[in-house]
Amino acid sequence: MTHDHRRPAGRDDAETAGQGARQAGAQNDRRTEGRNDRPPADRGDPQTGRDGRRPAVGQGRQTADHGARGGGQGAQGGSQDGHGGDPSPRIAALLLAAGGGRRLGGRPKALLLHHGRPLIEHAVAVLRAAGCARIHVVLGAEAATVRARAELPGCVLVENPRWADGMGSSLRAGLESLAGTGAEAALVSLVDQPGIGPEAVARVLAAYGPAGAGKALVAAAYGGERGHPVLFGAEHWAGIAATATGDRGARAYLKAHAEEITLVECGDVARPYDIDTEADLTHLE
Repeated sequence: MTHDHRRPAGRDDAETAGQGARQAGAQNDRRTEGRNDRPPADRGDPQTGRDGRRPAVGQGRQTADHGARGGGQGAQGGSQDGHGGDPSPRIAALLLAAGGGRRLGGRPKALLLHHGRPLIEHAVAVLRAAGCARIHVVLGAEAATVRARAELPGCVLVENPRWADGMGSSLRAGLESLAGTGAEAALVSLVDQPGIGPEAVARVLAAYGPAGAGKALVAAAYGGERGHPVLFGAEHWAGIAATATGDRGARAYLKAHAEEITLVECGDVARPYDIDTEADLTHLE
C-alpha cells in the first residue's frame, strides 16, 4: 500500500528551497515489482549495485506514490519519472532510509522529527532542491508507518524486508530498483545527515558531466575526506552490489577504485554529521 504524502517537508532552508521543485508535479509510471536484498540504513559509503541493466539481487517491493495523504493507493511496483531541474534526468537519486536506529532505542531514523516533520521528508526536499527529478527511497524499519506519516509525493518507494542485514542490502535493493529505468548513474544519500544540504548535492551532480556517463565515480569531500553524497555510474553498479555486505555499503569497492573517484569539496557548505545516538539528536530542530 502506498500513500502519496503532500505535506511540506519542513522549514529548514534546504527543505524550503526544495518544496517548489517537489510540488512541480511528479509523474508516476508503473513498474513491476522488483527483487532485491534489503538493507539497513547506516552511514558510510553509499551502496548501490547494478550495471544499468539487471538488478543486483534480492527481493524488494517498490511503489510509486500518488494521491492524497490518507487516501488513494499507489500501484505496487511502480516507478516514476520525477520533475525538476535535474542536470541530467538520467541521474537517479537513491535515498537510503531503512535504518532501525538501534542506538536510538529502536526509533527508525526516517521518522525522527526535524522542524516538526519526519526527517525523511527533509532528506527528499534537499534532493529536490538540488535538482533531482527522479528519487527512489529505500524503506525498511517500520516501512508502513513511514508511508502513513511522511509526505513523499513523486518518490518511488522501495521496501527492503532484509533491512536488518545492514546498509549493504538497502544499497543493493535501491540499485536494483533502477533496472530498466534508463538511469545511467545513481546519486546516493543517507536519511540521517541533515547537515548536508542542496548545495553539496548540486556540486556532486555538477561534477557528473566532466566525470563521464556510466563510468563516473564522484563523491563529496569534507576537508579532503570522502563522504556523502556519492554518485556511481551504471558501469560500477554490479561491482558495488557484489561487495556491499553488512554495513559496509560501497566502502570496499570505492577503496579499491580510489584513483578513479572525483572528489568535490563541500566542507564550506555542509556538515557531514550522522544522527546515530541520543547525543546526536541535538542536531535536529
